[in-house]
Amino acid sequence: MATMKIKKGDTVKVITGKDKGKEGKVISSQDGRVLVEGINMVTKHSKANQANPNGGIIHQEAPIDVSNVMYVHKGQTTRVGFKTVEDKKGTRKVRFAKSTGDVID
Repeated sequence: MATMKIKKGDTVKVITGKDKGKEGKVISSQDGRVLVEGINMVTKHSKANQANPNGGIIHQEAPIDVSNVMYVHKGQTTRVGFKTVEDKKGTRKVRFAKSTGDVID
């Protein structure tokens, strides 16, 4: 699979689905799906165990497809691209915001 343009710690905005318009921080990203803080909340029925002695109903985030979120840069949503830059560390591949051209990392 190609390199994912959204990484852990990025702020993203949901562009489609039941949580459209909400923003959150990416908790994890893998296999084309991202887990975003406070987005796509689901209820899970949990059996009692050592970590949760009473069991019961738990509310937690569920993964959302990476195509349904956009990266937020300086308060605006933008697409993300890759380019190579020359610096003290040598040539390296970096992400950049397509709307402004600013390097993200």
